[in-house]
Amino acid sequence: MNRFVVYFRRPFMAAALALASGCGREGPPPDLAALDGGRALAEVRTFVALGPKTAGTDGAARAALWIRDRLEALGWAAEVDEFEDSSAGRPMIFRNVVGRRPSRSRDVVLFGAHYDTKGGIEPFEGANDAGSGVGVLLELARAGAGWGWPWDTRLAFFDGEECRIAYGPDDGLHGSRRLAARAVRESWSRRVRAVVIVDMVGDRDFTITLPRNGTPALMTAALEAAAALGLRDRVRLAPGAILDDHQPFLDAGMPAVDLIDFEYGSAPGLNDYWHTPQDTLDKLSAESLGHAARLALLTALRATGDKRVGLSRTRESE
Repeated sequence: MNRFVVYFRRPFMAAALALASGCGREGPPPDLAALDGGRALAEVRTFVALGPKTAGTDGAARAALWIRDRLEALGWAAEVDEFEDSSAGRPMIFRNVVGRRPSRSRDVVLFGAHYDTKGGIEPFEGANDAGSGVGVLLELARAGAGWGWPWDTRLAFFDGEECRIAYGPDDGLHGSRRLAARAVRESWSRRVRAVVIVDMVGDRDFTITLPRNGTPALMTAALEAAAALGLRDRVRLAPGAILDDHQPFLDAGMPAVDLIDFEYGSAPGLNDYWHTPQDTLDKLSAESLGHAARLALLTALRATGDKRVGLSRTRESE
């Protein structure tokens, strides 16, 4: 049986009690224009400066605490869920970070990204793969700190997405498998309306390739959101399935979609910067991170039928 420890602070307990009593925060509805790609890029820069974050290392542990502290500083309840799991035949410690914003609604929407970086590559910044997802989620946290969210909103930062040797039942996707199983065990999986994963979304040449292994209704919502944002030509279906952090949620019966840019390279159609020392900050742009944040949020809004949000000028277009 996996050992686990949850490190929490008073804000998380207060938010949990508020949710249990049915009292969510009041505030304006989500605002797409409030999402600032420049701020997201600043978060990525700071995150990258922390150094390598290979799962099971001190660097990953420091990154987990940094993410928790950032969430709390932005006004979110936050916890670090530490657990032990077998990784390619040997036990390792992993740490998920989960931020939460309660609502009057019992519906749950989860936005997720992994924060661990691939090991065995020297040097490796992991600016896009994993930094971009972290930056997008933290920008959702910043902009959404005062919103009246239409759902019980969770921001999940997964450890152990990267495999050590080869993806399999005990190698890779450790954090997302952990949280999906926890959702089932704690009985909130039945309230999940959408799981929206963002991964490798900061590339200057912004494209999203939706894996075929996604919930059809959420994939349709993502395409509709892209059209509404003027990004339809940059969002398309991938040729096939992609194994990523959305899969454990699908396996557990929750609707999930993966917003991933799997064309990250020196020329269109290539992915030659992926898992190489070329995955550096200069390949990212504020505009792409802003696109990704708005696409993730509008996908969830479209999927859940919330029409209160408007489309207005964004900071990157001003």
